[in-house]
Amino acid sequence: MTGQETAHGPKHKRDLTRRKVVAAGAGAVVAAGVGGAFAAGAFADEETAAARGKTGGTSGEACYRLTSETTEGPYYIDADKLRRDITEDQEGVALTLRLKVIDSDTCKPLANAAVDIWHCNALGVYSGYESMGSGGGGGTPPSGTPSGTPTGAPTGAPPEGGGGGGGHEEPTDDERYLRGTWRTDKKGEVVFRTVFPGWYQGRCVHIHTKVHVHGTWTDAGYEGGTTCHTGQLFFDEASVLATAEVAPYSTNTTARTTLDDDTIYPGNGTEGGLLKLKYRKGAIAKGVVATLTMGVDPEATQDGTGDSVQPGASASASAG
Repeated sequence: MTGQETAHGPKHKRDLTRRKVVAAGAGAVVAAGVGGAFAAGAFADEETAAARGKTGGTSGEACYRLTSETTEGPYYIDADKLRRDITEDQEGVALTLRLKVIDSDTCKPLANAAVDIWHCNALGVYSGYESMGSGGGGGTPPSGTPSGTPTGAPTGAPPEGGGGGGGHEEPTDDERYLRGTWRTDKKGEVVFRTVFPGWYQGRCVHIHTKVHVHGTWTDAGYEGGTTCHTGQLFFDEASVLATAEVAPYSTNTTARTTLDDDTIYPGNGTEGGLLKLKYRKGAIAKGVVATLTMGVDPEATQDGTGDSVQPGASASASAG
């Protein structure tokens, strides 16, 4: 990364967000490995369609239910990366992600909301946590005989969601690939360019997302506001199996959890974050377009645990 793109230290706040503008330069398109050329064209086409209000999968659809809240996971970083292309140098199947954010009560689009997305790379590694290995659960195993064996019965609940335990993990490096934030337009739409995520032990293939509202976009970035939605976006098994045949996914030997066996996916289709995917059958390496309309409550404050924070209550990090 250039000096301008060096991420600032994380600011782990749930009710107050601040992101300085570190946007990719105009026309700076990074090849996405397999299918990179397709993605560049597809990304431009999707932006044009969104600008015309013709985003597929949303026209003609009436009011949506509230999109399911899920756990934030241990690897969220408020990394000051305002950009739509989050690929950087990561290889994989090019993915154009189109999200539309609406008020689940009025069905009106939420303009000028800040949408975060972040996910692991094709081999299951999160930027900012590379030393932890695949999904934060890898790394070098300990050697020697364990000491200080605890006594008595264990207490508390087991960690949720796999890949990192029960709370927020502090970043271990300055990498910030496959992370970014962008604003919704007047139709509530936002388009990201990335790569199809891989997998790691204990979780199905997914993308994390947050929606922030009531903040202010300034020359310095997005300031203030509240987090009204924390969720995860999911992929059907057919698409995941198709990518598993393509490099570099084909080199990922980590045991994969299926969508049905995942402990976080609510199992309720698009309402639970299941993306609508379009790609050429038998040629997924040429790229994928994913769409979803998310219904959120702009007056809610989410703490990252899947529960709303009541006025006056403090927010905290969670696992998953």
